[in-house]
Amino acid sequence: MTVYRAPLRDYKFLLEEVFDVGEIAKLPGYEEATAETFAAVLAEGAKLCEEVLFPLNLPGDAEGCRFENGVVRTPKGFKEAYDLFRQGGWTALAADPHYGGQGLPATLNFFVSEMVASANLSFGMYPGLTAGAVEAIHQHGDEVQKKTWLPKLIDGTWSGTMCLTEPQCGTDLGQVKTRAVPTDGDGVYRITGTKIFISAGEHDLTDNIVHLVLARLPDAPSGTRGISLFIVPKFLATDDGARGPRNGVRCGGIEHKMGIKASATCVINFDDAQGYLVGEKNGGMRAMFTMMNAARLGVGLQGLALGETAYQSARTYALERLQGRSPTGVKFPDKPADPLIVHPDIRRMLLTMRAYTEGGRALAAWVMQAEDKAHRLTDADERAANDELVGLLTPIVKAMLTDNAFLVTNLGMQIFGGHGYIHDNGMEQLVRDCRITQIYEGANGIQALDLVGRKMGQHTGRLLRRFFHPVDQYLRAKMSDPALGEFALPAYRAFGRLQQTTALLAQKGLVNPDEAAAAAAEYLRAFGLVALGYVWTRIAEVALAKRGMANGEAAFYDAKLATARFYMAKLLPETGALFASIGSGAKPVMELAAEAF
Repeated sequence: MTVYRAPLRDYKFLLEEVFDVGEIAKLPGYEEATAETFAAVLAEGAKLCEEVLFPLNLPGDAEGCRFENGVVRTPKGFKEAYDLFRQGGWTALAADPHYGGQGLPATLNFFVSEMVASANLSFGMYPGLTAGAVEAIHQHGDEVQKKTWLPKLIDGTWSGTMCLTEPQCGTDLGQVKTRAVPTDGDGVYRITGTKIFISAGEHDLTDNIVHLVLARLPDAPSGTRGISLFIVPKFLATDDGARGPRNGVRCGGIEHKMGIKASATCVINFDDAQGYLVGEKNGGMRAMFTMMNAARLGVGLQGLALGETAYQSARTYALERLQGRSPTGVKFPDKPADPLIVHPDIRRMLLTMRAYTEGGRALAAWVMQAEDKAHRLTDADERAANDELVGLLTPIVKAMLTDNAFLVTNLGMQIFGGHGYIHDNGMEQLVRDCRITQIYEGANGIQALDLVGRKMGQHTGRLLRRFFHPVDQYLRAKMSDPALGEFALPAYRAFGRLQQTTALLAQKGLVNPDEAAAAAAEYLRAFGLVALGYVWTRIAEVALAKRGMANGEAAFYDAKLATARFYMAKLLPETGALFASIGSGAKPVMELAAEAF
C-alpha cells in the first residue's frame, strides 16, 4: 500500500536553513509570516492531509465522479472533506485580506498545496482552480467584480474554473469560437459556445461555480489578439452578493480519464449565458495568463507531490519486502531473504526518486520565494528582477518537475514489482494521476518552446541573466572550497556547457527557427538539470556546515550529502548527452518529408 507523511523536516530544512524564510517576514505585509508561523500552519495542514485527504485517495479513484441528469457527484467523503478544508480557512490562506483572505505568502501556500496534492491530487484540483480564478479577478477585475465574486471564492463557498479549450483548439487559442455579444450598454454580455476539458467545471462541493471564459466579441480581430475574458457564473449573483437565479451554463458530460478520476473534467455548454468582461476588450490573453502562469507552477507542484508519495511508499516497501540475498552475501541471516534495500539497483531507483523530488522541491522553493519578493519588495527594480526570474523558471518548473515525476512514479511502481501493477496497492494510481501533469496547462513541449522562443531572447537575454549571473557567482566561489568542491565543480562544468549551448542555440535560431524548436525540449531538460545541480550544491553546503552540530540529526544531513553526491555522479551527467544532441542541429529531426512518416 502507499503511505504518506508530510515531509515537515525537509520543509523546515529548506525554509529555515537553505533559503531563510526570515527574509519573507521582512517583506511589507508579511511581517507575521515568521518561521514559527510557517511551522504551525504546515503542521496543521499535515494533519488534515494525512488523516482526512489521503485515506480518500484510493477509494476516490476507484469510485470516480458520476454524471447524473446534468449533475456531477464527487466520490464518497469528498463533500465532507471539502467542508473541513473550507472551514479550516485553507482556501483563504494566500488571498487578499481585504476580501477575506489571510494574506500569507505564496511560498507557504505552495508547501500546503504540495501536501494536499501528495495526499489526494484529485481533491486538490477543486480549490486549486479556484485560487487561479481569484488571482485573475484580483489582478484584472474592476472593484465591483472583486467585491461581488472574491469573498465567496476566497472563503470557499463558491469555486472557480478557467475555460480555455474548445473541441477544435487546445494550445492554439487563436481558434476560439465561443461568442460574446454585448447587450444594450448595461455591461452584460451574452456568452455562447462549448468548452472542453474543464477541471472542476461541475461538482457538488460548492453552492456556485464561477467560470472564467475566453470568448470573442463580434468585431474582434482574428487570432489571440481578438480574445476577451469574461466572468460567467453557474448562478448569477444578487446585488448583496448572494446566489441568484441559474445562468445559461450546463455541464454536457464528464470525461472518463486515465487518472485523476475523482476530479471532474467536464464539457461545459454556455447558451446565451450572462457574462461580465474582465479587463479590456480583446485583452483576454493577458488576463488569462495570470491564471495560466500560476497554474503552471501549480502543476509542477503536483508532479513533485506525487513523486514524494511514490518515494515514501517505495522506500517503505524496499525496507520491508524480503526478496533474494545481497550480492555481497547474506545481510539478514535470521530472515528467509534480505529486504529489497540491499540490492544496488533498488538503491539506484530510490536515490533517483529522492534526488529528483528533494531537488525539485528546493528549486520550486527558490522560485516561490522570488514570487513573494516580486509582489512585496518596495524597490521597483528588485521586484522586476524577481518577477523575471520567476518568468524564466516557470516553464522549467512545470516541465522538468512533471517529467521527473513521471519517471519517479514509474520507478516506484517498478520497486513494488507485480504488486505495483495492482490497483489496491495504490502505486499504479500515482503513475496514472501523474501522466496528465505533462500535458495540461500547456504540454511540456509548449513549455520548451516558451523557454526557447520567448524567454531566452526576451529583453535581449535579460531573463536569462537573472539566472546565469547569481548561479555563476555562487558556483565559481564554491569550486575552490575543499569540502564543497566535489559538488560545485561538476555543477559549474555543466553550467558552463549550458551557457555555451544557449549562445549557440540563440545564434542558430535567428537564422533558422527550426534549429531552436527542434532542440527546445532537450534544452529545457538540460537547463533543468543544471538548475537542480545548483540547488543541490546549496543543499550540500548547508548539510556540510550543520552535520558537526546536528544535535542527533547527523543522519539527516548525511542523507542530504549522499543524495547530492548521487545526483552529481549519476544524474547530472545526462546533460552531456543532451548538449551533444542539441549540437547535432535540426536536420536529423526535419529532413524526413511529412508524407514519409
